[in-house]
Amino acid sequence: MRKEKYLWVGFLLLWGSVCMGGGPLMAGSGAAYLISIDGVIDPITADFIGRSIEAATADQAELLLIQLRTPGGLGLSMDQITAKILGSRVPVIVYVGPGGAKAASAGFFILLSADIAAMAPATNTGAAHPILSAGGFPVISDSAQTIVDKITNDAAASLRSIAKRRGRNADLAEQGVRQSRSYTETEALEGGLIDLIARDERELLEKVDGRKVVLASGREMVLHSKGVTLKQIPMSFRQRFWSFIANPVIAVLLLIGGIILLLVEYNNPGFVAPGVVGGICLILSFLGMQILPINYVGILLILMAFGLFLAEIKVGGFGIIGLGGVITMVLGLLMLIDTSRSEVGGISVRDAIIIVVPFAILFMLLLRLAVSAARSPVITGPQGMVGLVGTAQSDIAPTGKVFVRGEFWNATSVTQIGKGQKVRVRKVENLTLDVEEVRDPPIC
Repeated sequence: MRKEKYLWVGFLLLWGSVCMGGGPLMAGSGAAYLISIDGVIDPITADFIGRSIEAATADQAELLLIQLRTPGGLGLSMDQITAKILGSRVPVIVYVGPGGAKAASAGFFILLSADIAAMAPATNTGAAHPILSAGGFPVISDSAQTIVDKITNDAAASLRSIAKRRGRNADLAEQGVRQSRSYTETEALEGGLIDLIARDERELLEKVDGRKVVLASGREMVLHSKGVTLKQIPMSFRQRFWSFIANPVIAVLLLIGGIILLLVEYNNPGFVAPGVVGGICLILSFLGMQILPINYVGILLILMAFGLFLAEIKVGGFGIIGLGGVITMVLGLLMLIDTSRSEVGGISVRDAIIIVVPFAILFMLLLRLAVSAARSPVITGPQGMVGLVGTAQSDIAPTGKVFVRGEFWNATSVTQIGKGQKVRVRKVENLTLDVEEVRDPPIC
């Protein structure tokens, strides 16, 4: 009888745990995590958000709050971020703020993918229509329009799917892509694109307290965010460093600085430091450009500019070829960043001119020195002996001794040369000098 009693108690406990397992989960007891995204969405941002979600999950945080302020960014990085948010096991809140901030283009996708989407007063979101451009100017052609249509259709379908999954207005979300519509915080709330408006993070945490969110596993979770500690996660040194060198202007300055330093090392072999620092600058520049959406037409124009600078030195184009090199390099810098694939800011005309003109002058000056050094006769080693004048220390008939450049050498000559006569080195073979007599010019 007692055994049956224990069996019934065990059965009731098991049944109760199964039933309770189907209900809402309670959020973790950890602090709420906060990260700030202020700038272009790129691989560094994607890595930062991904690692923050992993850290919040490992610490069983109540939630992860992403304060977002961005003009947009790379589509691939945006896809990585939305996938991380949609698959997160910790509730993710995306908050567009503070006042005056915007979450445009890629930021619009990130906002709508969150478990809870919020905005501060005087903010806006949307404007996610792709544009093909070159050098900052829109490209208008039939082929370009076809590419834009394909990208637009893909982006619209992706955002519509995200909005439906989060229970948001898919039609308005799609209009943000196809019609490049932008929404204020009030329009976004009334249109069902976001969940609430809050003045700051603390008010936001109070408003979401008690809300239910559905995690990637399909389970519901009740948020208990009121009064929780808000812990900010900063970018690591590595992430800040990569973000710094991924700036288009910094990447170009590293490239130019590296080339100048390598030319200095070439003109002054043995200095070591310019060569080492220049090599490091070039490597960092290439790494930064690997992160950026590079347009290879811009790279080709920059290489062509180097060729024009070299032609100016060797041919002597009276500055016309050099000016062509300057113009070509400016165009190359303007087209270096492929702005059709992201909202990464390109290099402006003013910055391009400021960078190119001093570089062109210094580059051609160093290049001229390098070409002159290459054309000048060798003054070291056996070849450096040719043309030097010395004195015969014995009769040379056909062999003997000569004194050249502070040293005694075995010498040979096709003509007989007397001791004490001046000789000139014609060539060097097996440490033996082939010399000829230097005759003084006749006195008139």
